[in-house]
Amino acid sequence: VQLVETGGGLVQAGGSLRLSCAASGSIFSIDAMGWYRQAPGKQRETVAGITSGGSTDYANSVKGRFTISRDNAKNTVYLQMNILKPEDTAVYYCYARVGLSIYANWGQGTQVTVSS
Repeated sequence: VQLVETGGGLVQAGGSLRLSCAASGSIFSIDAMGWYRQAPGKQRETVAGITSGGSTDYANSVKGRFTISRDNAKNTVYLQMNILKPEDTAVYYCYARVGLSIYANWGQGTQVTVSS
């Protein structure tokens, strides 16, 4: 499974950004997709996930502000981030779960910076 992330950038607190993640390769085997994030000096955390059946899950810190969705025709997952806070600043990584395996571009990701 190959993943290409787009979006991210610099935004003021209270603003919005949308991240996209396009999957290719063995996409038929993907059980779920989502986003992790990692801020400097902090552990990686799961932000949101969506299963192949459409069930979603969010970290408590982003509930009500972030929305994950998917376009099956485009094999793409989106993360709409609203009411952004400085504490949302992190590198965001898209992931795909196939069985017990997690695929992600750990060396890349996309930077989201929220200024106060």
